[in-house]
Amino acid sequence: MTETLGEHASSYATVKNCVAQFKRGDFSTCDAPRPGRPKIVTTPEIIDQIHGLILEDSRISAKSIAGHLGISRERVGSIVHEDLDMRKLSAKWIPKCLKADQKRQRCPSQAEQHLEYFCCDPNDFLSRLVTLNETWFYHYDPETEQQSMEWRHSVSHPHPQKKIQVQKSAGRLLASIF
Repeated sequence: MTETLGEHASSYATVKNCVAQFKRGDFSTCDAPRPGRPKIVTTPEIIDQIHGLILEDSRISAKSIAGHLGISRERVGSIVHEDLDMRKLSAKWIPKCLKADQKRQRCPSQAEQHLEYFCCDPNDFLSRLVTLNETWFYHYDPETEQQSMEWRHSVSHPHPQKKIQVQKSAGRLLASIF
């Protein structure tokens, strides 16, 4: 066989196994089904199941999906990123949500007031300017960035949602910085 087929010839061990099968009466030349996980997991049914799980709960983890469907976490990631074209994005945290009229009231009034102070005495303006920043510290652990991540289609929703702090706390502390 080696002289006739050259480098494409089967190995000695393969030929020996085939001869042993023929002696046992097994004349089949097709591969028999083998136990274990199938080699191909990316089927339209699996893709639809993963998409359905994500639509039910956009914060579900790849590990949970893998456990639910009995496939590897890496395969879930590949299906979600390549076949479904989805990404997991974290919500952008903002401390409070101001309405449009609240934003409109804040900016011009403060800017006009600073301009008046500057017109009165431009040389002494910075020495008399006092700025203040206030922030509240709450007595609870807010949701982490990892916990707030959601699966999003990269085409339809490329930007993360905004997450506004709405949870009330048992206590809070005001810090004022001048």
